Amino acid sequence: MPLSPLDIHNKEFSRGFRGYEEDEVNEFLDQIIKDYEQLIKEKKRLEETLSSRDDRLGHFTNIEETLNKSLIVAQEAANQVIDNADKEAKLIVREAEKDADRILSDSLSKARKIAIEIEDLKRQSKVFRERLRLLVETQMDLIKSDDWKQLMEYEVDATELKSAEPEKLEVVEENDIEKQ
Repeated sequence: MPLSPLDIHNKEFSRGFRGYEEDEVNEFLDQIIKDYEQLIKEKKRLEETLSSRDDRLGHFTNIEETLNKSLIVAQEAANQVIDNADKEAKLIVREAEKDADRILSDSLSKARKIAIEIEDLKRQSKVFRERLRLLVETQMDLIKSDDWKQLMEYEVDATELKSAEPEKLEVVEENDIEKQ
């Protein structure tokens, strides 16, 4: 067991015939006691500092371990997010391709239907044009016919019309119109 300053202070030496000067020895021992006390205090202070630093080191080691675990978890989460984003992107692309194919198919179907309708309208237009042409030709033939000249040459006696009864006049007019 190491000596304490009290052990040094209480140490008694036996006296010899030609011994050392007692005051010098006591002064030296006093100096040793002071230095030894100072060393003990310094040792205790250093031990406390070391203990405090060991505690802080342990705390920082725990923080480091926690941070490392957090980094690993964050990296795994980031990898999972990336994987999920890739899967979702591929799914979105597939859905978009399906939608594009469906839209293209619908568009082609509508285009075919419109083309058929256009052809049908062309046919109807040709038929209408032909009928209109025939109608106009018929009307032109009617206008060019000699019947118009005969109508213009037909004379009606105005005196007969005045004396005729109104009912008979209407019948005569209807009969004339039907003849035309």
